[in-house]
Order: sequence, then structure tokens, then C-alpha cells
Amino acid sequence: MTHLRVGIAGLGIVGASVYKGLFGQSGFKVTAVSARDKTKNRGIDLGGVAWVDNPIDLASRNDVDVVVEVIGGDGDPSLSLVRQALKNKKAVITANKSLLAHHGIELAKLAEENKVALCCEASVAGGIPIIKILREGLAANEITAVYGILNGTCNYILTTMERTGQSFNDVLDEAQKLGYAEADPSLDVDGGDTGHKLSILTALAFGCRPDFQSLYMIGIRNISAEDIRVADELGFRIKLIGQARREQNGKILQMVTPCLVPKTSPIAHVGGVLNGILMEGHLVGQSFVSGRGAGDTPTASAVLADLIDISRGKSILPFGKSVTELSNASKASFGDWDGIFYIRINVKDRVGVIADISPILRDAGISIESFIQRGRSATEQPVSIIMMTHETNGHNILAAIEKIKELDCVMAEPLVMPVLKI
Repeated sequence: MTHLRVGIAGLGIVGASVYKGLFGQSGFKVTAVSARDKTKNRGIDLGGVAWVDNPIDLASRNDVDVVVEVIGGDGDPSLSLVRQALKNKKAVITANKSLLAHHGIELAKLAEENKVALCCEASVAGGIPIIKILREGLAANEITAVYGILNGTCNYILTTMERTGQSFNDVLDEAQKLGYAEADPSLDVDGGDTGHKLSILTALAFGCRPDFQSLYMIGIRNISAEDIRVADELGFRIKLIGQARREQNGKILQMVTPCLVPKTSPIAHVGGVLNGILMEGHLVGQSFVSGRGAGDTPTASAVLADLIDISRGKSILPFGKSVTELSNASKASFGDWDGIFYIRINVKDRVGVIADISPILRDAGISIESFIQRGRSATEQPVSIIMMTHETNGHNILAAIEKIKELDCVMAEPLVMPVLKI
């Protein structure tokens, strides 16, 4: 093992945990750190460690061999720090999924040109070594599909809604008070965080360039307690799933949506703030991993594992292949998804509603396998119509939903969820 001098950019809960994990370990020495507030009490002893006001300056220090970037965000200072560190032939470890989703190819190319490591195990699923699994453990497999619960906040909300019968908004408030959700939860609950992570996993699984812009994303804001109950009665759980799979036409489908997952699937039993990933390979079949996907110590564990790899001289390509070997695979999306769909439409409770909706579904080539209408209400008040389709595709569903939304009996955006067979 090579003795490594480490500079840490960002001393939040993850950066502080990385520092604690390295303190006193042979083979590693933290020589410099940078954060926004020098006076903040982080519960760590920074004696003998250089404080750097501008994190980008870590990239040019002679006493730093490896830069650990745990600031976050896809812009500066993170982007400029990582760029400059790689140009200066310093290895980089990042936990920044947004940075890699938006700038991964540029940074991977810089790492190759300068013959230094760019490591990112901590960027996806924290304490689960999913990047090593796809890049190394399943290297002999042709991966056909990846399905992931990749956001602990969303999984906590959906699990709690199922357990308590509470509404989305009530559980979100609770999650914010407990520190499981940010004050602005948009990145989590609208699917962006899962999308960033999925774009990295897609690149690793299928040897293609990460392509966040092609992702189809829907979050969980419109999931109701009624949806949770109906799914349960039908033998499913609702989970926010990031999925990527190779279609028969060679395109790579990648999308983030709430899905109905059979209770018989291992991923349906990933509860609370945990993450879980189900992979399918032509040799191994199904492979499943679950664990803590975020937080200080799981993320620090992944960062330290990358440090150990660098100290052992391992040659690490962040996406498993050289940039020149990564394909520009065509991407498929929701419209190309074939299967069964769950549809909920909130309508005015009046005569003729079903007669208005049925011809739209017929003309779109959608056949209904089951139909549920719950309760009655005062005249013109909303009631839910819930349908499970036979096999169809997303193009048909989207075409029908656009026309259904135009009906004057429809009182809210219809909810559509794929039904997984895993």
C-alpha cells in the first residue's frame, strides 16, 4: 500500500465522518481540509491539518495526493475542484452523483488523460458497493436490467404511508422533522436524486455514456393513501423505482417512476430509509443487494473503500470502460415500456363518466383487466376510478391520458404507474 496524503473538501456529516475514519489509520494522512465555516464545531480535532478557505486550492497543494470531494452540486466549487485536481494529476474520490450525472464523461476523460483514478463508490447507494458489484463482481455478465430503490427519503415516506395510512403531505412533514427529508424535498420526492444515481448505474450496467437528460422521471407527490391500500389488496407495494433495461431493439430504457412491485419480489421488502438494487445478468440470473443508502458512516465507508483501492494501485475507470469504449446507445423511455399499468382517475361522481372514458381507452388500444370504483360522494364531488390494464405500452397510455385529461368530469391529473414483474 502507498502512503497517501488526503485533502477533504466539505466537512458536513459525511466529510467529518471520513475524517474520523481516517484519523490514526496507517497509510493515510489528512493534510488539508476546506469547508464554508472554520468556526463550526464538528466534533473533530483539526490540529496539524491545513485549513483552506477556497476548496479549489486543494487541487494545487503539494501536500495532497488525493482529493475527496463531498461538497455536492453539479456546479462550482465542486466541478472546478475536480477538474483542476485531475489536471494536476491528483486522484479524486467523489460522493457527488449530480456532478457525475451531468459531467461524468468530461471528468472521466480527464482522469484517463492524466492517468489518475476518479472513484465514485459513494455516489450511489452509500453503504452498498453497487458500483464495484457492476464494474467488477458481475463483469462476466451481460446485464439485461437494473431496478433500484435509490432514495431513502422516498422509501421512508412510502413505507410509512403503508404502515400508518397517513397522507403523503403528513408523512413528508414528519420526515422533515426527523431529518430524513430536506426543507426543500424536491430533488428527492420529484425523482431527481434517483435519476442522477440511475444514470450512473445505467452507464456501468450497459457500457454506455451517462445520459441524465434522456431520463423519464415522475416522483411520488401524487401517491395517495388510497393507492397504497389498493396496491396492497392486489398483492403489491408501491415503490419509487429507478429502472434501466436493454430492449429487444437494442435501445436502453431508463426511467424513474413509482411502480407497483409484487410482494413476492425481494425489492418489495426494502423498507424505511434503506436502499435496494435488483440486477439481472445472463449468467447469474437475478442478484439482489440491500442496505443503508445514505448517511454519514455508510457514505464514509464507500469513500474509504475507494481510498484503499487507490493506495493499492488499482486502475479504476469510473464507468467500467475507457471513455472511447462507452457507446452512445439510443435511449428508450416511458412510451417504450411494455407491460401492465395501474391508472387512477379522480372524477366527478355523476352518470356517464365511464361511458366518457371507455371509448378513449378503446381507441388507444388499451384493454382493462380490472376496474375499481370506491364509494359514493355528494353530487359532483370527486371519486376515484382505478384500473389495471392488460399488457400494453407507454405510448398508448400517454395518448389516452392526454385525452382523458380534457374531459370536464376529470378533476385532477391522472396517476399512472407501471406494474413490475420482478
